[in-house]
Amino acid sequence: MIVFDLKCQDDHEFEAWFRDNATYEKQRKKGQVPCPICGDTKVVKAPMAPNIATGKSDAASGAAQDAFKAAATMHMLRKLRGEVEKNSDYVGPQFAEEARKIHYGETEKRSIHGEATKPEEKALEEEGVPFQTIPWIPRTDS
Repeated sequence: MIVFDLKCQDDHEFEAWFRDNATYEKQRKKGQVPCPICGDTKVVKAPMAPNIATGKSDAASGAAQDAFKAAATMHMLRKLRGEVEKNSDYVGPQFAEEARKIHYGETEKRSIHGEATKPEEKALEEEGVPFQTIPWIPRTDS
């Protein structure tokens, strides 16, 4: 494993671990290395100091890897939100009602998204109405 100091276009610096340089380059070219702060996938290697082995375990590197994984997950959830919003109709808090109408053929079949309470979700589930709960990440407008 190798760790690189990386920097996005907004000059946010962060660390990421890779199997080797070729893996880093492959993931970077595919846009799979997001900045944990802003989600930007146009990253470059930042200048880094050499790492001198001391024989002690480095808990910080594990924390950095966890932070990178969390950032990558957040990036993917933001992309998922964008795809859902682009390809479905927002029905807001009427989600359960609209999902039932579609399920029972009372309205045209289409993809929808919105909000439902836990009791509404349970009722939909009991009725056999297909739906999926997605962790919805707030937008970052920065």
